[in-house]
Amino acid sequence: ATQGNAAPAPSASATATAEREPGAAPASTATEVPHRAPVVTIMGHVDHGKTSLLDYIRKTKVAAKEAGGITQHVGAFEAQTSKGRIVFIDTPGHEAFTTIRARGANVADVAIIVIAADDSLMPQTREAIAHAQAAKVPMIVAINKVDLPQADPERVKTDLTQLNLVPEEYGGDLVVVPVSAKTGEGVEDLLEYISLTAELEDLRADPEAPFSGVIIESRVDRQSGVLATVMVQQGTLHVGDFLVVGEGYGKIKAMTDSAGGRLKEAGPSTPVQILGFSEAPASGETVLSAKNEHAAREVIAGRASDRRDAENSRERRRLTLEEMMGELGETRTVNLILRADTQGSVEAIQGILARKESEDVKINVMLSGIGAPTEGDVLLASTAEATILCFSVTPSGGVKKVAESKGIEIKTFRIIYELIDEVERLIKGTLDPVFEERYLGRAEVRMVIRHPKSGNIAGSYVTDGMLRRNARAKVTRGKQVVYEGTLVGLKRFKDDVREVQTGYECGINLDWEGVEIGDIVEASEMVEVEQA
Repeated sequence: ATQGNAAPAPSASATATAEREPGAAPASTATEVPHRAPVVTIMGHVDHGKTSLLDYIRKTKVAAKEAGGITQHVGAFEAQTSKGRIVFIDTPGHEAFTTIRARGANVADVAIIVIAADDSLMPQTREAIAHAQAAKVPMIVAINKVDLPQADPERVKTDLTQLNLVPEEYGGDLVVVPVSAKTGEGVEDLLEYISLTAELEDLRADPEAPFSGVIIESRVDRQSGVLATVMVQQGTLHVGDFLVVGEGYGKIKAMTDSAGGRLKEAGPSTPVQILGFSEAPASGETVLSAKNEHAAREVIAGRASDRRDAENSRERRRLTLEEMMGELGETRTVNLILRADTQGSVEAIQGILARKESEDVKINVMLSGIGAPTEGDVLLASTAEATILCFSVTPSGGVKKVAESKGIEIKTFRIIYELIDEVERLIKGTLDPVFEERYLGRAEVRMVIRHPKSGNIAGSYVTDGMLRRNARAKVTRGKQVVYEGTLVGLKRFKDDVREVQTGYECGINLDWEGVEIGDIVEASEMVEVEQA
């Protein structure tokens, strides 16, 4: 699991260096670094029991000192299980999860998708799965409400296979756990699977390393002021430390755990509420520590300068759809979010898109639905580098503004073939162009002219096709190829010309001294082949 950016070293200059090198690994090797608790997020459709499941775990697994109810609102809490500590992010829904992901912070190690046994897959369930897949986070499906008489867990498992998610009992690798947030049935199994997944992921963090963390949420309290929930990802946080978040900083005046208890220090995978910021930091922002106030101010000044430079360069250069398709690998994937007016349209378009796939390009429809695109779609598109295509539906002004701010293009079509043409254009943008050599013509060298500036010029007669300046040139002498290069110049009498047709004489400059009478000069060019 990603540990976020490497935190700064004590000096101000080192702080800036660490910030510029987010991939800097800690000095200690993986074998020396201790394990850390897994961080879990719970997502799913409204009313499928996410909050009930969290409440059940909180009541049964959180330390007794919290019995009087949670007084502090911390967006995460720790649960003690027989397998060790598990941290749950208590943020509502997948949009907050994706907002954090969109800022490049991989906070969660495991995603629990809650699906009601009496409802099966719903639009938000599909969205939650798409968000977890975009974040490349291991998924566990919890089929909730199995205590209800109308519960049908087998239907849920069958429906999951339609999304290419195959449960373990069907021969796949998706862990599916039947649970009841009401009776507690299966919750122990779920926690065990979380611990097992964490073990396989081999989650580690060094408490001695420089501190780095992520803002889970923040709010302004009337009495206390700004309260920010921070997930410690690496290192140890102490009261009195200076923290840098975005273009702001603060000094930790007080630190509390999820039960409201005061803490003096907090290690990896510990959610803490911090008092000390003057402004509420945004969710998903990376938190780094600084040696003192002066060092913190230096980092902020550097970030402000970098932001201005980035804004200026963004104005000069708009990102094209082809550039958004990600790095070129052997098999490319075009990520799409599809919105249409009816279910029939969605299915018809998906059927046509499936036929457009090839060995080189895979079309991944991350999300398809009926109705206009939402802000959640734009967030997902920005996280997964996807393109939003709409058929017979139009995005609202608010959604368009969000899309513009994130550099996401929303394409709207009224004719289905125009939408398919756009997909073909996207596919073409992800493929390496294929070139082939096309023969142009040949000429016979009849005399060699020595030129003081240009070198030897071959006085030639075009016997077939045509010759063109800057074409590829191959010189054969008998059956042997004696030169391959570029036809750098063509002359007719004293004039430079672009091309010479069959039956005309010309002077050829090959930028090569070895040309002789009787040589055959063959010209060709590389042309892009349209791919099927």
